[in-house]
Amino acid sequence: MRLIALAVAAILALACGVLPNEPQSGSTAPPGEQEDGTMTVEEFRRDINSAVVLAEEYWQERFRESNQRFEPIGRVFAYEESGEVACGREAIPSNNAAYCPAGDFIAYDVDWAVTAFRRIGDAFLFYLLGHEYAHGIQVRLGISYDYTIQQELQADCMAGAYIGDMVKAGRLRLDDGDLEEFQQGLLAVGDDPNQPWFAPDAHGTAKQRTDAFFKGYENSLGACGLR
Repeated sequence: MRLIALAVAAILALACGVLPNEPQSGSTAPPGEQEDGTMTVEEFRRDINSAVVLAEEYWQERFRESNQRFEPIGRVFAYEESGEVACGREAIPSNNAAYCPAGDFIAYDVDWAVTAFRRIGDAFLFYLLGHEYAHGIQVRLGISYDYTIQQELQADCMAGAYIGDMVKAGRLRLDDGDLEEFQQGLLAVGDDPNQPWFAPDAHGTAKQRTDAFFKGYENSLGACGLR
């Protein structure tokens, strides 16, 4: 199998999305919401590290199958404040995660990520890192599109393919409720319904993002415009 982009054009600006109405990382879930039960710093660090390692292994294998040289993403690290980390000349805001092609790194707001970990569950971290790692793969394959939303939905699909393929291969085990956690996380990061699809920072509605992720999860990379 050779990884080939089926569509190309022109942009790269890469963030995952923002959970609405974020509480501080030490707070309890809002009324009516239940926390996942994954609460400790040790669990968070373990899951973040596992998500990065598995994504790297997955893409290394795909590139090897394609007889292509694979370069893992240079760094994955946390930040705490808006503007603490910049991608080129653009500051990365709070409540976010992003792949930066200029520095070849993934950075994530640790308070935001911990809050998502506690409110949604550990499965969300595998989606989050899988989505951002997919942006790094898009850069390595020279994939670009006319509109940000196309780039983002493909990254959602690629994250789904990575997770689904690793589950099918027995390299990743999903616990009861993990699929629902993916759905809940994707609902949380969907664009406002009034967001124009052609906006420079459009990522897709909750339905579009959920459909893209599960298309990849069920049908692997061929469903994401890669073969």
